[in-house]
Amino acid sequence: MLDSVAAGDHASMKLSATRVQVALPPQAAQATCSDLIRRSIELRRMYRQAASVCEPGLRTVLEENAQTVDRLIDDLQAQVGAGGEHWPSSGRWRGAARRQLSVWLIRVATRRERAWLHTLAQQGGDLLEAFEKAIAQLPAEPARALCRQLPRLRAIQQDVRCLVGSIS
Repeated sequence: MLDSVAAGDHASMKLSATRVQVALPPQAAQATCSDLIRRSIELRRMYRQAASVCEPGLRTVLEENAQTVDRLIDDLQAQVGAGGEHWPSSGRWRGAARRQLSVWLIRVATRRERAWLHTLAQQGGDLLEAFEKAIAQLPAEPARALCRQLPRLRAIQQDVRCLVGSIS
């Protein structure tokens, strides 16, 4: 029995040793990081939009989360952009359209604060997933820079999920 366990461990070690990470060309890595920065900018705008229409207690929490996303964007631009690249300072047109659609849908919702929180949780989860996918695909240096931002994203996501549960 111990031999089979040892053989299984050896096989898994062999698989991990033969797995080679395919490095993306520098342009693709830069495009991936730019997209993540743009998506982060869009999330920050959504937090600010939600904070402007929610009650004062919730507004404070949402503004703090927007500031955390601000720091994430600044750090990400500094860490990844140390090579002298120009990083985006605005979101994508799709992000603006998505934000506007959310605003329209939330206006007709009966429980607006809950709708805002669900929207923020969805977009935050999408951004976290995009970061995790990018980390798996990028070369080591940009991936490390993105990994340093994961705790912030997870904290923001956990914060919003808790708020969704408390407003039920």
